[in-house]
Order: sequence, then structure tokens, then C-alpha cells
Amino acid sequence: MLTAQRRAVYETLKECRTHPTAAELIDLLRERGYHFAYGTVYNSLRYLVESGMIRELKFRETASRYDAVTEDHPHLVCERCGRVEEVFADMPKEWLSRLTEHTGYRLRRLHVVAEGVCRECQRQEAEGEGREATHV
Repeated sequence: MLTAQRRAVYETLKECRTHPTAAELIDLLRERGYHFAYGTVYNSLRYLVESGMIRELKFRETASRYDAVTEDHPHLVCERCGRVEEVFADMPKEWLSRLTEHTGYRLRRLHVVAEGVCRECQRQEAEGEGREATHV
């Protein structure tokens, strides 16, 4: 059953492309005028995950992140700032075939995560290196 609280959590998450943690989602809900208890938000997230309406994403960090896009798609994660971005590109069928042949697994879901440094962090690194070079 999609209660008013669950619907608010779901709609807020659908409009968000940052893959928020529960704490970040609570802040977003508050910005929209909702003042739900932490337990209500966590229980709503659990319900939405179990019903297949959203996905729970676990990267290296301890807090789960949430995604309203439930189709299989890769994610990019910045190792410096933690930004998570979606990639909407099909995985090569040849790679998937090799994966299943090699392992014997029958795939139900595919979650590929690539880690690196985003453009903004690269820019900041380059600017930092430029400043350090002028101070030598």
C-alpha cells in the first residue's frame, strides 16, 4: 500500500538524480515541507525497495544510496567527492554472454560500478597543482 508518506518519499526520489542517502533524502523532504520522522523515511525506503519501486545501492561507503531508476544500468562513482552518476548505455551482449558462460550464473540483475575521478575533481586537482607549482 502506497501511503502518503511513501508516495512523498518515492516522488522526491524520482525527481532526484543524486542517488541520495536516507539522511540526504530527509533533508530534501524537509525542503519540500515534509517533516517525517526518521523511522518513517527508513521504513518507507525499505518498503519501496522490497516492492521493487526503487533500488538500494551500496558502494564503498557505509550508508546506502537510493535510485528510482530500477532498470539495470551502470554507475560511475567519484573516488574524491563521492558523486554518483548514471550511465544509460547497454552492456555489450558479448561480455554478458562470456560472463554467464564463464561463471555458470543465470543473471537476474546486473549492477556495474566504475570508479574514478569526476571532471570537477579533476579540475580542482589541476588548479591545485598549478597553485603549488607557482609557490615553489
